Amino acid sequence: MVGASKSEAGSGPIRYGPIRYGMVGGGQGAFIGGVHRIAARMDGDFQLVAGALSSNPERAKASAADIGLDPERSYTSYVEMAKAEAKRPDGIEAVAIVTPNNVHFPAAKAFLEAGIHVICDKPLTATLAEAKKLALLVEKTGKVFVLTHNYTGYPMIRQAREMVAKGQLGDIRVVQAEYPQDWLTENLAATGQKQASWRADPKQSGVGGATGDIGTHAYNLARFVTDLELDSLSADLDAFVPGRLLDDNVNVMLRFKGGAKGMIWASQVAPGHENGLKLRVYGSKGGIEWVQADPNYLWYTPFGQPKQLITRGGVGAGPAAARVTRVPSGHPEGYLEGFANIYQEAARAIRAARKKGGKPAKDVIYPTVQDGVEGVAFVEACVRSSKKNAAWTKL
Repeated sequence: MVGASKSEAGSGPIRYGPIRYGMVGGGQGAFIGGVHRIAARMDGDFQLVAGALSSNPERAKASAADIGLDPERSYTSYVEMAKAEAKRPDGIEAVAIVTPNNVHFPAAKAFLEAGIHVICDKPLTATLAEAKKLALLVEKTGKVFVLTHNYTGYPMIRQAREMVAKGQLGDIRVVQAEYPQDWLTENLAATGQKQASWRADPKQSGVGGATGDIGTHAYNLARFVTDLELDSLSADLDAFVPGRLLDDNVNVMLRFKGGAKGMIWASQVAPGHENGLKLRVYGSKGGIEWVQADPNYLWYTPFGQPKQLITRGGVGAGPAAARVTRVPSGHPEGYLEGFANIYQEAARAIRAARKKGGKPAKDVIYPTVQDGVEGVAFVEACVRSSKKNAAWTKL
């Protein structure tokens, strides 16, 4: 099942104190590193004790000082960090990798081979070949590997997934996901802005621009909620900003096995949009709609009946949403809490692994390395299709 750990047995979370973890990347000027650190500590499940926060030694040292990291456990490279921490009796049990895409594979490989669990930002890797190698390594080592498609942690997304699984929408016919932004409407990379620069560089980002950065989120969310398996796609990619080497706008048509159809639009050149992630699913019995900017609400329309509003923590929300809900309805939860839910699931899996191969309860759900492989395959299929004038292409 997409987005779910393959673990099927156990008795829930086992607590032995905070999980010691380290971080690769996420130093000064890196937005996502701070998000991961907040999410990891929100429920008291993790304690940051080590880091290779930058490839620049001076920036790494300064970044470690900024967050109060022990200087002796601030490393100049992830290779050094993996080797040193694996030897320590109090070494890290898990690592969070929050670097540009091209570093994901070698860093994850180093820590998996050192016997350390991995929590990795998406997309999984810069290439499909690397993604497949990493999946084999995860299987070989038996370590927990969590991919932070954080939107799968939202309670109302869990609610939507549960409704589809129970057949409340009937046979799924149409799936539409979109993720528009506007922050790359101009050539921001030319100014030296760090986040824009690496995303505009194929050597760091991989072959997909907006497709890999946000298109993978839209695609993963559609798959997570519906559990539909993609058969083929037709993609039209554009780089509208002059001189940009990677796509900044993508339109994709999807054909799922079983007959359902889908559409994805992802853009980073859509003025007026900040992070406009939306998901709509329509079946033979009804439809649902969810908007990331207003994440505590899920609209449900049974065919022939008035629209119904399901609220996080309120009437209509089921157990799948309840188990990742922190506060009563009417008190909003959002991006950071959704991210923290992924870390909470990771903690459950890692604590179970502490019991000599113990398995977490079957309701522990997180994006896996296999979801990551499919995400990279999606990106590369989009690029191949677009180069052939949007020809239908198998995943």
